[in-house]
Amino acid sequence: MPRALDPENAHVAAIGRLARFDGRRVLEIGCGEGRLTFALAGPSRSWLATDPKAESIEMARQGMPRELEGKVRFAVAGGADVVGSPAEFDLVFFSWSL
Repeated sequence: MPRALDPENAHVAAIGRLARFDGRRVLEIGCGEGRLTFALAGPSRSWLATDPKAESIEMARQGMPRELEGKVRFAVAGGADVVGSPAEFDLVFFSWSL
């Protein structure tokens, strides 16, 4: 049986106390397999989740909940490699990426 990370959702609750994603265009740096992406992206306007590891992005794409399709996009990119303008995002989210 796989190990469950944060089964009590303490990480998500802590992040929710620090940032609001409602209606925002979010850039996530270092999304990994999408664990926090899927837990936090629901109320956002749009969400671009990036990670430098192609394998992690592929796993995130495969695990994306149906209700987030069309809202969440994934890209293989490190923080310095994200393509786009800063004006495209209202908030940058960077967690568990060091």
